[in-house]
Amino acid sequence: MDLNSQPAAPLEPDDFYFEGPNMVFTEAYHLKRGSCCGSGCRHCPYGFEPVGPPAIPNEDVPPSG
Repeated sequence: MDLNSQPAAPLEPDDFYFEGPNMVFTEAYHLKRGSCCGSGCRHCPYGFEPVGPPAIPNEDVPPSG
């Protein structure tokens, strides 16, 4: 953990929605975040294209292959 980093801002209603038990972050949230996290998120505005299955299963990304 980087002790010099700023604390995360609280989530706002337009930052996410639920799809069943899963929280899905919106494009608005990712833009506020400011960079791609590399997880292959469904609403990533940074053009991330996964090249293989994510390290942690993420239902937002279809399996490659």
